[in-house]
Amino acid sequence: MQNLLDKISLKQFDMETLQQLCLLALPWVWKVLTAFLIFFIGKWISRKISRIFTKMMEKQGVDVTLIRFLEGIIYYALLVSVVLAAVSQLGVKTTSFFAILGAASLAVGLALKDSLANFSAGVMLILFRPFKVGDFIIVGGESGAVEYINVFNTVLNTADNQRKIIPNNNISNATITNVTANPRRRVDLVIGIGYGDDIRLAKATLEEVILADKRVLAEPALQIAVSELSDSAVNIVARPWVATGDYWAVLCDLTEKIKLTFDEKGISFPFPQQDVHISQQK
Repeated sequence: MQNLLDKISLKQFDMETLQQLCLLALPWVWKVLTAFLIFFIGKWISRKISRIFTKMMEKQGVDVTLIRFLEGIIYYALLVSVVLAAVSQLGVKTTSFFAILGAASLAVGLALKDSLANFSAGVMLILFRPFKVGDFIIVGGESGAVEYINVFNTVLNTADNQRKIIPNNNISNATITNVTANPRRRVDLVIGIGYGDDIRLAKATLEEVILADKRVLAEPALQIAVSELSDSAVNIVARPWVATGDYWAVLCDLTEKIKLTFDEKGISFPFPQQDVHISQQK
C-alpha cells in the first residue's frame, strides 16, 4: 500500500498502478451501488405493499381517514427497514442507529407528551369512530358539524359557520353527543295551558296540528299526555318523531302553528303573575 502511495505522490501513474486503484475501489463502488439498489427497489416495494393494504381496506369499507392514516404508517415503517438494510450494506453497524433512535425517541416523547396524547387520542377516535365526517356533535361545550378528523385535532363547523379546532385529547376525555348518529329524532314539545281551559280540547288540537305536518313520522306513534300540574299552568307534553334532518324545522314550525291555533280556539297560555297589595297607614 505504501509503495502504491509513493508512486501516486511521484506521479508515476502506469497501467499497473491504475489497476491496483481500481481493485481497491471496486468493492466500495459495488457496496454503494448495492446500497442504492436496495434503497430504490425497497422504496418501490414499500409503496406497492402500502397500496395493496389500502385497496384491501377500501374493499372492506374501512373509513377513509383510517385508511390514509394506516397507509402512511405501513409505508414509513417499511421505508425505515429499507434504509437500515441499505446502510448496513455499506458496512455500518445498525445497532448504534437503534441506540441513537431509542434515546432520541425518549427525548422527543418527553418534549411532546401533549402532542403524543392528542395523537393517541386521534388514533382511538379513528379506530372506534364515535362520529364521522358530516355528523353534528356536542363535545366539551362546543357543537358543530365534523369537517374532518386529523390524528392531532378535530375540526368542527358551527351552526353560525365558525370553525372550531379541538385537540383530540380533549374530545376523548369528554362526553360526546352525536346528534345526527340515528336516522330519527323525537321532538319534545311542552305546552302550558290555563287551569280554566279544556284539557281534552287542547290535546285534540295538538294532535290535529302535529299530524297535519307531513314530516311527522307515523312510527313511532305520536304521544300526547299531561305531564305536570305546575303553579300557574297545566303542562301537556307532545312527542312526535321526525327524520333527523327535519328536526329543527319541524320544532320551529310546530311551535308557531300551535300558538296560532290555540289563539284561534281560545286556549290560553298562562304566564306567571304576581299580585302586589299596598296598605296605607293613617
